[in-house]
Amino acid sequence: MKALVLNCTLKPSPEPSNTEALARVVMAELQKGGAEVELIRLVDLNLKPGVKTDEGEGDDWPAVHDRLTAADILVMATPTWLGQMSSVCMRALERLDALFSETDDSGRPVAFGKVAGVVVTGNEDGAHHIVATVCQGLIDMGFTIPGQSWTYWHLGPGPGPDYLDTDKAHDYSDRVGRNAARNLLALARVLRPETYPVPETAERV
Repeated sequence: MKALVLNCTLKPSPEPSNTEALARVVMAELQKGGAEVELIRLVDLNLKPGVKTDEGEGDDWPAVHDRLTAADILVMATPTWLGQMSSVCMRALERLDALFSETDDSGRPVAFGKVAGVVVTGNEDGAHHIVATVCQGLIDMGFTIPGQSWTYWHLGPGPGPDYLDTDKAHDYSDRVGRNAARNLLALARVLRPETYPVPETAERV
């Protein structure tokens, strides 16, 4: 079982990432359940704008794409800015758009049989909106979203300390994150591409 976590923080390495800190709670539970887990901080890469798997010379997305297609579980982890997902998360979803045209030998979309979840951090609300938006895009591409496969952390309206600055609300976010990991593993273990019928057409619907 392989899991890929895409950290969509705006902070380049080696800056501490609040989003990564919460994502690592999910990762630890995935590893506890026997999954091989890899985390990629996307802001460290050159991800060109576009909706193709390879946007030409210098584009680092193809390597991410290869890891994604090899994974059984995808976790999108993003901070909240202005009540929205980060621009890096949006860029990743735009690049994932290329999966619409990719199928396996049977004609099924390559995301069929893969499960996905979401991690969100931020000082102001917007988490449920982000979970809904990210999941809608992933469902379109063919990923399956298990029940309760997300977690988030925030301290309500207005500025305040970050996840790494306080222990407040960690009990809830960490517990929900561990549950999300177990739900992702449970469905990934039984879901296969052939669970889905072969689409009548390979065209985008």
